[in-house]
Amino acid sequence: MEIILTPQCKSITGGIGKRYGYFLVKRKERFFSQRSRHLVPPEGHWQFILAFAELAKSEVLVADVQVKKEELYDALTEANHWIAARSLRLPLYNARDIINLKITFSL
Repeated sequence: MEIILTPQCKSITGGIGKRYGYFLVKRKERFFSQRSRHLVPPEGHWQFILAFAELAKSEVLVADVQVKKEELYDALTEANHWIAARSLRLPLYNARDIINLKITFSL
């Protein structure tokens, strides 16, 4: 997942909570999620993606997220959200798409 920052935010790295099992890293002026080497709960990846999609709604630090279909599929299947995972059609999903998935499938 790539995090698109707002113009007011220059950098964001590190974790936002141990319960996700993911953290943010900076690579060549872009920001991406990174899986921890430690235990990642089944819902951790999906919840991490959802947390940043929700952050993008406020547009204070995060303007948007971009998640490839394959990564989103993996996150949803790890969380046992099989029906939502099988519904994925787009090659790339943004914050609005992710929030719509949450609402549509009551995740």
